[in-house]
Amino acid sequence: MSNEREAIRSTYMSIAGNCVLVLIKGATGIFGNSYALIADAIESTADVCSSILLLIGIRYSMKPADKNHPYGHGRAEPLVTFTVVGFLVVSAVIIGWESIKNIRTPHELPKPYTLIVLSFIILIKEIFYRIVKRKSEKTNSSSLRADAWHHRSDAITSLMAFIGISIALILGKGYESADDWAALFACAIILYNSYLIFRPALSEIMDEQLYDPLITEIRIFAKEVDGVIDTEKCFIRKVGMQYLVDLHLVVKADISVKQGHFIAHNLKDHLQEKLPLIADVFIHVEPDDE
Repeated sequence: MSNEREAIRSTYMSIAGNCVLVLIKGATGIFGNSYALIADAIESTADVCSSILLLIGIRYSMKPADKNHPYGHGRAEPLVTFTVVGFLVVSAVIIGWESIKNIRTPHELPKPYTLIVLSFIILIKEIFYRIVKRKSEKTNSSSLRADAWHHRSDAITSLMAFIGISIALILGKGYESADDWAALFACAIILYNSYLIFRPALSEIMDEQLYDPLITEIRIFAKEVDGVIDTEKCFIRKVGMQYLVDLHLVVKADISVKQGHFIAHNLKDHLQEKLPLIADVFIHVEPDDE
């Protein structure tokens, strides 16, 4: 299965899981007098919307190169990641605003059974996080990485709600707003995670050189090709789930242009065989000064 299709399957799983959790959290929050759970349901609703956008982005990034997009459509992926971050930030602001309102409004203590529901949610969300994170690492997808952090943020929000409700139930009257404070604290965590997701996607769009381990591998594998003396400049840009490489190749100065061309082609084939995530290699042949 291709990386793109595996990413799509993971996204469908996220959408289905979040739809179920929205209903569970919303119903439990309303009937169990817990705004922290209602806030959790709001975040999960945003997760569903962002996952749908993520799915659209991944499908678009799979389109092959054409006349107007000779490097393909992979950059759609980090652009969608920005949208996902936007949903996270909006969710955090809404939850924060409503939490402040609820802190100032007298209300009943949450029901004890909300803790059972929250325990189940935290477990499920942490499992989702680990599954999607593993898929993001396997597929090299920045948008899946963002989706994984969505699940982790959800688990953190639910954990804060669990702590807040526990405090309210243990200490009793006068501490009804403990779960609202927990929801407010969770907002700060969500905003911090939003930055962690946003930063790599921005680097990807700006072609920031953050791929030293991959460059090292390229240089090592290049030495395995006959005729390659050394490599000089090596620049990498990430496009979707794959990489484009610009590489300067050093060969003997006295060989023919045809021989240099042949070595370059062998090098390209060898690198793509050893490193399947490399979509293309643009090679400039340099003569050995010695």
